[in-house]
Amino acid sequence: MSAASPVTAPRKPSARARLLAAADELFYAEGVHTVGIDRIIEHAGVAKASLYSAFGSKDGLIRAYLEGRHQRRRERILTALQRYDNPRDRLLGVFDVLAELAASASFRGCAFYNASAESPDGGVVQEVCDENRAWTRALFTDLARDAGARDPQALAAQLVVLYDGSSVGARMDRNAGAATTSRTVAAALLDAATAGPATRTRGPGMQRGL
Repeated sequence: MSAASPVTAPRKPSARARLLAAADELFYAEGVHTVGIDRIIEHAGVAKASLYSAFGSKDGLIRAYLEGRHQRRRERILTALQRYDNPRDRLLGVFDVLAELAASASFRGCAFYNASAESPDGGVVQEVCDENRAWTRALFTDLARDAGARDPQALAAQLVVLYDGSSVGARMDRNAGAATTSRTVAAALLDAATAGPATRTRGPGMQRGL
């Protein structure tokens, strides 16, 4: 018999990965400014020098945290929308994805809204949040155009407000059904935005020349 192959121990995540995982957990649960770097370092189990080596500063860590959230959000939504067969369902499916996320025990609302609410104008938080919101508007605009909306940008603007409200409502009321309610409203807005022009019937008093 051949000698058994040695068991290779799993590689421990890098200091950077551990810091980012700790930041993702603590920043989302408690806030990007409430949580200090000492707690992040302790939670990650790394030396303080590792944080400055990997991210340069706390702002650098906050940027990486928000960019990671943005990346995962994009992937989650785009992957989920692949299960829908037509443009109308794909547009409304964005609200289905939010409902699924809001139903999770760890849901604490929008990470970008939360970070923005506790940060001054300008700086890294606003920069990454602006990028995330631009992507959301572009997504709704593209989906609205594919679904046949007469004015995709106008419909997208309405849907972004609706999406924001359902995210806040799900968090504040602890009710994932807010996104389902918003889906119903979104369907009505989409129907109105894709319906043909209304036909006006002339009555006796509206005949030309009278």
